Amino acid sequence: MVTKDARGTGLTFGRAVEAYERSRPGYPAGALDWVLPPGARQVVDVGAGTGKLTRELVARGLSVTAVEPDGAMRAELERRVPQATALAGTGESLPLPDGCADAVLFAQSWHWVDPQAAGAEVARVLRPGGRLGLLWNLRDNRVPWVHDLEEIMMISGGSPGYGWDPGLALPGGPLESREVAWTHRLAVDALVDMVASRSYVIDKPDAERAAVLARVRELVATHPDLAGQDAVDVPYLTHCYRMGGDAP
Repeated sequence: MVTKDARGTGLTFGRAVEAYERSRPGYPAGALDWVLPPGARQVVDVGAGTGKLTRELVARGLSVTAVEPDGAMRAELERRVPQATALAGTGESLPLPDGCADAVLFAQSWHWVDPQAAGAEVARVLRPGGRLGLLWNLRDNRVPWVHDLEEIMMISGGSPGYGWDPGLALPGGPLESREVAWTHRLAVDALVDMVASRSYVIDKPDAERAAVLARVRELVATHPDLAGQDAVDVPYLTHCYRMGGDAP
């Protein structure tokens, strides 16, 4: 992730790299089709983590620079996606020259930056006609077992994730939004990893973190939609935003 949120949480994700990599989803093709500008070749993935978005972009034949401040996360990204260029940096201080990118994307990371400072940096590194794209994967809590899981996560200090204010200070046209519904097939046991990879769980004292994960394990073992299952389709709503890039 990029810097820190309003609670002051810092670079914590490196302490849960394996759980993050096992449990976090990628991004649906429809979302990427919408946020990427036509003809894009040079794309920057900011707050790239272990490369969940990076690998999707590389698979499209794009030249990708992945910017990630956490050394442990960046090392995993380099191992998983050697085709990308991985650099240390933040959304507020991109280690890139002016006008070098067709698109700058923040997937699950814009809420970690100062929007005004990051917006200025995005404007600096984008070419004329370039595009900023923001993506958030949010679990669809209209599904009963997801609702129960979200309750555990909320009690543990999490946020429902809805209503992020992009807070853009970037010139270049109106901000557009779209929602893409999809599912991510995940081993049921990996639901515990998904919760364990949240910053507010990573930062808890050991006993509190263990108690949270015990509640998730109990849900996995007892909920009728999860008990006895090896894997489950986790329903997601990907919230997408774009600005610039001559979007229609």
